[in-house]
Amino acid sequence: MPLIRSMLFNGVFILLTGVISLLLIASRPFGFAASWFWGRFWSRLVLGSLRLICGVRVVIDGGEHLPGVPCVVMAKHQSAFETVAMPLLIPPFVWVLKRELFYIPIFGWALWVLNAIAIRRSQPREALKQVLTQGKGFLEAGRWVVIFPEGTRSSPGESGQYQASGIMLAQQAGTGILPMAHNAGQHWPKHGFVKYPGTIRIRFLPFIPAEAVGAAKRGELLARLETDIESATRELEAAG
Repeated sequence: MPLIRSMLFNGVFILLTGVISLLLIASRPFGFAASWFWGRFWSRLVLGSLRLICGVRVVIDGGEHLPGVPCVVMAKHQSAFETVAMPLLIPPFVWVLKRELFYIPIFGWALWVLNAIAIRRSQPREALKQVLTQGKGFLEAGRWVVIFPEGTRSSPGESGQYQASGIMLAQQAGTGILPMAHNAGQHWPKHGFVKYPGTIRIRFLPFIPAEAVGAAKRGELLARLETDIESATRELEAAG
């Protein structure tokens, strides 16, 4: 049954992504807010379809930790789910993502329209410079910045190598950091076709204000973030 439901959901997902991406692109001449409306609408439709077809619910904890000012979100990365859900979780933002995603027809064009920070992983120094320069500009303009510190998706129970680019950006821009954990990989696997019924739990951890980020030693703060995000992720995975 999960296989049949997943086949139906993936078909709906592809259809919704194509149609909404075209609407998002077409609305860009009317301003960013118009495009962002379609981005959030896409997220709402996909998550609604995920629950209706595959029986996957979403529960969000820690919403009280979201600050009232733009910040850097450092999130666990397990699947495509967090890409889908993020527009409904936080105010307007930009992703830091691999440039290859821009080459996906229609969907990649929509990412480009939304001003994603697209880096080349093969050029780490240039990528870091790009994140710091563009990210600071977006934060100053009132947009949040979402970074996956592992750089790539990890399976449940696993952890990638955390990178400090998000901390460097927050320190240079004078902003705080909002950590985010979740267990999406248990129900929407990173390379799996089948979506498994259950509850995806998202948890925002306590916000680290700009003053604390600026005063912290980069290595110590990175170790703290990794410990906190991974510990919370394991708790959520254990809860199913």
